[in-house]
Amino acid sequence: MNMQVLSRDLTGDEVQQLRIDLAAAFRLTVEFGWHESVSNHFSAAVSADGKKFLMNPKWKHFGSIKASDLLLLDADDPDVMKRPDAPDPSAWTVHGTIHRERPSVRVLLHCHPPYSTALSTLKDPSLKPLDNNTARFYGGVGIDLGFGGIADEAEEGLRLARSLGNHKTLLMGNHGVSCSGDTVAEAFEDLYFFEKAATTMMLAYASGQPLNVLSDEVAQKTAEGWHAYRGMSYAHFDYLKSTLDKKDPSYKD
Repeated sequence: MNMQVLSRDLTGDEVQQLRIDLAAAFRLTVEFGWHESVSNHFSAAVSADGKKFLMNPKWKHFGSIKASDLLLLDADDPDVMKRPDAPDPSAWTVHGTIHRERPSVRVLLHCHPPYSTALSTLKDPSLKPLDNNTARFYGGVGIDLGFGGIADEAEEGLRLARSLGNHKTLLMGNHGVSCSGDTVAEAFEDLYFFEKAATTMMLAYASGQPLNVLSDEVAQKTAEGWHAYRGMSYAHFDYLKSTLDKKDPSYKD
């Protein structure tokens, strides 16, 4: 179900479905080996202005997150970090700021997948168009090279929001990747394909051979060609949720 709603707040049923989908994304991130201890954060807006959003609680492992665990936060609430159930400071800095500054960002998934993170550490971390998957992101990735440690200061969140700009994906230099989308399914699909693209990029670099980079024209054509396959994200995410349902459906609780 497409949960993109920019003209009104989500209904109670829509919020519940969003909770379930976001909880599934956490569990699936573990299945793919993209999680990192009890760190990293996913969020999803429930209000039209994007300022009210769901996010995982502080230091709860992705593999145990349930729909009911997700915090409902307000990016304009000055007392969020004073409460007993306050989120992780870095999560609040990044996700709170981006949801406040970029209402069009409905879902934001941030983690440190191995190949995406390795790519982010290169002097030139840009994703070169080498094949279908790398070209999928041609012209669609913002890059932040201002890493200053754990992002727990207000200016860090603002810089990341600016770096994301109108892109859907943000490669965070020396850090990791954040993928956004109108729905959890679409954001997760981009995360899935970005990690596959980064894997191809890093393996190609590791060969030591010259890269056969696609021309701008072919890269642009390939990127645009992916638009017709948007429905893939829903079919893929539905299948992945079905695997969770067989293994451990508690993510829905």
